[in-house]
Amino acid sequence: MLVAACLVTVTVNVPENGYLRDIWYAQFLGIDLVVGLVAAHRSRRVSAPAAVVVLAVQVAAGFVNPPVDPLSRATLSVLAVVTVWTVGDSIRTRRRHTEVLRDHEAAEAVTAERLRIARELHDQVAHSIGVIAIQAGMGARVIDSQPAQARAALTTIEETSRETLAGLRRTLRALRRPEAESAPLDPTPGLADLDRLVTAAADAGVRVEARQRGERRPVPADLDLAAFRIVQEALTNVVRHAGTDRCRVTVTHGPDELAVEVVDDGRGGAVGGAGHGLVGMRERVAMAGGRFRAGPRPEGGFRVAAWLPVPPTAGEPVGSRPGTGER
Repeated sequence: MLVAACLVTVTVNVPENGYLRDIWYAQFLGIDLVVGLVAAHRSRRVSAPAAVVVLAVQVAAGFVNPPVDPLSRATLSVLAVVTVWTVGDSIRTRRRHTEVLRDHEAAEAVTAERLRIARELHDQVAHSIGVIAIQAGMGARVIDSQPAQARAALTTIEETSRETLAGLRRTLRALRRPEAESAPLDPTPGLADLDRLVTAAADAGVRVEARQRGERRPVPADLDLAAFRIVQEALTNVVRHAGTDRCRVTVTHGPDELAVEVVDDGRGGAVGGAGHGLVGMRERVAMAGGRFRAGPRPEGGFRVAAWLPVPPTAGEPVGSRPGTGER
């Protein structure tokens, strides 16, 4: 386009100055628009030299075929090239910024998903392995003197192992699933499965007193899963570390909040260590926008408490459970 514009400017000679002026402006206006397109789609290392070359040729062409006012043409050329290059470069910069933000959001989503999967695997494996280890130790001690209890321990180990394997398979299927494939339809655990945790803890030698308070309302699946996992991890810690044979689980259904509390009267202990159980619980509650407390009680034992906010559109009360009940 530059070569053609230069040839036209040099070779066309007519007496009408207005005709020459119109040709000059039309051809170089088209070239300036191309400069803007180059700036919008190419890096500055390409677009800036292109703009400089176009500007130099355009200013030089303004002094060919004695124009009416070459200085005015040169000034307009500078303004036009600088304007179109700036607009095109700003479009490219904005597009690049949008791509960077999109990549950053995708990376954050991948990291959040990995953390969620890590928490799920930890909750499943830690709880199950803790129960299996305790049952295996008990079975080994009583296998000669009390074979019936040893058989019961082996049965519990088998059931816990099968349940854990099923959960791991669901997680692996979700990881290997193509994006176009639908999600697995297996039910997600929730507070409705609390009896299963109570039974598993009882098999491990810890009697759990479970209480449901308030009017039960349907809650979002992620909050229901978070509450279940908090109770599961807290009971696992009681079985493995508390050194007690009883604890209490209280689930309180409020109008705008779901509260979960697990209390034992064991040996307590400071919050910390290399484990990830309390960290995972705290992260789950933080993701739900709730509050979390965990630590030894002044009267002895340990307390884990979480408050999860329930959206106001969660639904109406379900079931016919009284205001305060036990099971």
